Amino acid sequence: MELYIVLFLFFLVALAVALLVPNVNLITNRFLRIDRSNPDKYEPYECGIPKIKPLTGHYFAFFYIVALVFLLFDLETVFLFPWAVAFRELGVLGIVEAFLFVGILLVGFVYAIFKGALKWE
Repeated sequence: MELYIVLFLFFLVALAVALLVPNVNLITNRFLRIDRSNPDKYEPYECGIPKIKPLTGHYFAFFYIVALVFLLFDLETVFLFPWAVAFRELGVLGIVEAFLFVGILLVGFVYAIFKGALKWE
């Protein structure tokens, strides 16, 4: 019984630290910091070079989409690795589930190709 009491007290201390410490740090930082605001600090490109024209223009999301496709296949590898380790114990149902998983990801890949996500133009 006393083991549960110690475990409960440990849980309470962990909960108090998780809830109080970040808030105390934020509050003390708010009052103790030195305000060094500069208008250049809020510019999107802070390197010392003055802006030539306003920041209006077209944003290309190509690299973002390529990163998402890479993440898709990276996660596929992560999820298929345990399946490959336990391949012999899974039997036919494991093979069917793995092909279903790869098929769903293949549908996403084909969709990305048809949407032009991987064109290097």
